[in-house]
Amino acid sequence: MLAEIITIGDELLIGQVIDTNSAFIAKQLNKIGVSVYQITSVQDDQSHILKALKEAETHVDIVILTGGLGPTKDDITKKTIAEYFNDTLIKNESVLKNIEYIWRNYVGGSLLQVNKDQALVPSKAKVLMNKLGTAPGMWIEKGGKVFVSLPGVPYEMNALIEYQVVPKLKDKYNCPFILHKTMLVYGLGESALADRIASWEDALPEHIKLAYLPNLGQMRLRLSAKGDDEQQVKEDVQKEIDKVLPLIKDEFFGFEDEEGSVEIIISKHLTRIGKTLSIAESCTGGTVAERFTVNSGASAYFNGGVVTYSTASKINVLGVCKEDIEAHSVVSSQVVESMAQNALRLFQSDYAVATTGNAGPTKGDSDAEVGTVFIGIATKTGVYSEKFNFGNHRVKVINKAVNKALEMLLKEIFKN
Repeated sequence: MLAEIITIGDELLIGQVIDTNSAFIAKQLNKIGVSVYQITSVQDDQSHILKALKEAETHVDIVILTGGLGPTKDDITKKTIAEYFNDTLIKNESVLKNIEYIWRNYVGGSLLQVNKDQALVPSKAKVLMNKLGTAPGMWIEKGGKVFVSLPGVPYEMNALIEYQVVPKLKDKYNCPFILHKTMLVYGLGESALADRIASWEDALPEHIKLAYLPNLGQMRLRLSAKGDDEQQVKEDVQKEIDKVLPLIKDEFFGFEDEEGSVEIIISKHLTRIGKTLSIAESCTGGTVAERFTVNSGASAYFNGGVVTYSTASKINVLGVCKEDIEAHSVVSSQVVESMAQNALRLFQSDYAVATTGNAGPTKGDSDAEVGTVFIGIATKTGVYSEKFNFGNHRVKVINKAVNKALEMLLKEIFKN
């Protein structure tokens, strides 16, 4: 089965809003054996939407639209869908009751006519009730094909996809089984990794595809396979994983599909062994801490963090010795190790990671070359640090430093 995702909104095309909806929808569709053929973004323009619908209908089985279902004049998706299917909008009493309930219990104030009009849906559509918002989802079938229109608000769309759209698609279609297994690899660049596993890659069965997914200091190897026999697909992929793991055993740290990202792997391991983490950052500006705290459950292992960006804050907040800074500069192994040790003490944690460096474009409080970063790891039994040069592009320097800090921390906690 093939699907196309159509996202609607000028805000997507001018870069004001990042399209996270397509990624979520594509992932959910893949889980049930539906391959995404194309992702299209169009303006809040009727002719563009109609053209996108017509083109999608010619080459896919399932069309999923998001966006343009709000109460304002620029939200034209419903009217456009009605025109495309030669239909009219009618009031759906269940949707209206849902709108009135949300207004009464969560919004307050007067319920305007434009809000009531969100209960208007094409007469040919099956309503997908949106318990988290006032814009309903809509399911329309034509010639054996399915068209689904969903609100663009991510958490509303996510719930509708997960609990209504996906179950209905599974009931309607007999889809093949699709499996993706992604291995997390640290310490090898793309070229070095490809060279090491070249003979294994050349011998992969035709129905199993390999993709390299590099990301500034880390690598993901994704194996993808599709077939009607779920158990056979799983066995075939596992055989290939068993063959490649001995080739990358020192750089392999888990499966993204099962564990999640590297910070999720770290968080699960820390929670499992009952240990805690603290972070002290300078050049990475809180990004390392954010990678952990953005995920639920961080309070189980994350004790705290500080961003001591200036020299004064390193001294006054974190307690780094002024003499060490004067003797070695703020970008040095002595300072980063002190930052890590003091974070460990300040937050009474079992592990601490610290970063200090010069991300550029100017040198700041240190004479260290742009791109120079020191990363320190402290435990209750010791401290160590490593020096890196991540180039001269500020964003790349920061992201490489974050990924390397996570890699070093992962290796440290996996010693136990």
